[in-house]
Amino acid sequence: MKYVLTKSGDIILWSSVAELNGQDNLIYRIAKYLKQEYKVRDGVEIHLDKRIPIAAGLGGGSSNAANAIESLDQLWQLNLDLPVKERIAAMYGSDINFFLHGGTALGENRGERISPMDDIKIDNILLVNPGIAISAGTAYGAVELPVPGEAKLFDPLHPVATMFNRLEPAVRKLYPEVDRLLSELHDFGARKTMLSGSGSTCFGIFEDAKTAELCAANYAKKGYFTHITNTITRREYQRCFQS
Repeated sequence: MKYVLTKSGDIILWSSVAELNGQDNLIYRIAKYLKQEYKVRDGVEIHLDKRIPIAAGLGGGSSNAANAIESLDQLWQLNLDLPVKERIAAMYGSDINFFLHGGTALGENRGERISPMDDIKIDNILLVNPGIAISAGTAYGAVELPVPGEAKLFDPLHPVATMFNRLEPAVRKLYPEVDRLLSELHDFGARKTMLSGSGSTCFGIFEDAKTAELCAANYAKKGYFTHITNTITRREYQRCFQS
């Protein structure tokens, strides 16, 4: 994302994906709120180069929103402290606050109450998106809550073995493509497979980079979005976020 200060007083959003250029975009809405709330005279041109799929469960919209809060605070010299940024973020979504912090964190209440945790290091994570969009509302509306005694617990000392996504069973039932993809990743040798967010992106965690690369190449031939990545520390995230 790139921000250019203008004297016109207008907010202009340019995106590499045409459907994101509207005033419904979180970036635009946050910019409009900050400009009105803090009586900013200057305008801004915001250039968004979208590199990941939309409605894919990767937090793209929420991370863009957090970036807008941080960047416009600096560009317009608002001097907002973190609690104020968190309050604004919570007005527009449940997970935007996480992207003001980064790293490994516990999200409580709606997800907007963030408590940092010790960073967890995981390598050879292959993201695969089957090319379908899933709205968060659809996924959350179909979620199956556990009955008493069936609750799962995540253990940060054994993250790969105990991680889970409560949305996954319902999404697998609604979208056969997701169910098939998760099964294929397992068959390809992933030691852990899971739905990312509300989907449709899925990921597999592999023992070695070569197997992850072979699996990625297999899905790239089908035209799927693929990306091999790893977790990063909070310090690494903040360095990227504020650059």
